[in-house]
Amino acid sequence: MSDNVSQVFAALSDPTRRGLYEQLLESSKGFTATELALNASVSRQAIVKHLQVLSLAKLATSHREGREVRYFATSKAAATASTWLAERAVAWDRRVAALERGVRSNTSRRDVRR
Repeated sequence: MSDNVSQVFAALSDPTRRGLYEQLLESSKGFTATELALNASVSRQAIVKHLQVLSLAKLATSHREGREVRYFATSKAAATASTWLAERAVAWDRRVAALERGVRSNTSRRDVRR
């Protein structure tokens, strides 16, 4: 697993960060930490720390506008993690299908013996 995929999963493992990421995804104009803290159950300082984790995982980026720092969602890292999961799902589906074939084959052999 690539290091960035690990960072994405680690960043999104926290429900507060997932919520912040979802908020960022919904806005094309981005949010400041202060704006995000208005409806949050954690402090503005905690929001900033969560945003830093999202930024390190390449799930968010920030842009300074005067005295404000606005945060925006980015999608490349999430897409990479999603691709990794999809590939594992395909492999899992193949294994389950092989198991089902094996079970059916064993069941039909038992029926022939009876």
